[in-house]
Amino acid sequence: MFKPITIKDIAHALELSPSTVSRALSDSYEINEETKKRVIEYAEKHNYRRNPIASSLRHGRSYSIGVVVCEVANSFFSQAIDGIESVAYGKGYHVIISQSHDAYEREVVNIQHLANRAVDGLLISMSAETKDFSHILKLHEQGLPIVFFDRVIDDFETHTVTSDNRKGAKQATLSLIDRGFKKIAHLANAPHLSITAERLEGYEEALRQCDIPLDESLIRYCHHGGRVQEEVDEAARYFINLREKPDAIFVASDRLSMGCLSAYNKLMPRESHPAVAGFSNSDVLDLLQPGFTCIRQPAFKMGQVAMEMLIQLIESRYPVYDFENIVLETELIQR
Repeated sequence: MFKPITIKDIAHALELSPSTVSRALSDSYEINEETKKRVIEYAEKHNYRRNPIASSLRHGRSYSIGVVVCEVANSFFSQAIDGIESVAYGKGYHVIISQSHDAYEREVVNIQHLANRAVDGLLISMSAETKDFSHILKLHEQGLPIVFFDRVIDDFETHTVTSDNRKGAKQATLSLIDRGFKKIAHLANAPHLSITAERLEGYEEALRQCDIPLDESLIRYCHHGGRVQEEVDEAARYFINLREKPDAIFVASDRLSMGCLSAYNKLMPRESHPAVAGFSNSDVLDLLQPGFTCIRQPAFKMGQVAMEMLIQLIESRYPVYDFENIVLETELIQR
């Protein structure tokens, strides 16, 4: 039966006290550099790993972080998770990832489960269906550190990390206008999401800048965030059946972009498709529509920054009252 090496084993082998070994592994100033080097080299050679249960009992922490996203298969979130892990593991934390699939009930269950596992903090990107935030507010009031990224709420003060959604949406819409399109529809995410309002603002700003009247009938919302393909198909059929069909569509999210292009492929010949530009961190969409113009978010960096902020909250010795709302730049990719 496998038995991992312990601090006592290292102490016995090097003829040191367990407390000396523990302080050496923690890089304590009380231990001289030669002893630290001996201990660390021996620990690495024998594959020593800190016992998370012992550490949690000793420090009052589990050294685990809960991450809640809508879907790991989504290119944006998989890249953000890579950024989260790159920071977490370097700081000695483990990451537990859960998917809401943009469903409110799943999000509630996942967050409660993570809290019951005594995670040290939560990184959350809200589900498209969530309008009631009481399950998060309760944990915040109990003192659990929480940081939001991408899809945020402002029901209480904490750190947030987002991309410049308004500017990105404006760039995407202007790219369609620059190509000669004038009747540009907007396929939006759930109306209550933070990203939805910001991206709608950018779309409207681009139209105003080019003296194109806003037509409310060209805006459609997907309340399930693309989780239900039938909802996206219905939006595409709506655009197709308009007397004056849009010649281009600005799509507000990665998942919706995939769903929108899939819907049009099912409903009409490719040569009749409107031009599409939208938010996406995936390279697959270019296969569905060659020349797909997209706004790419700095997902990896967003994950890194969010994780760094959460660790600051967790490890702070004093209550934190000054919070930051970090906004990262997006990139327009024109193929």
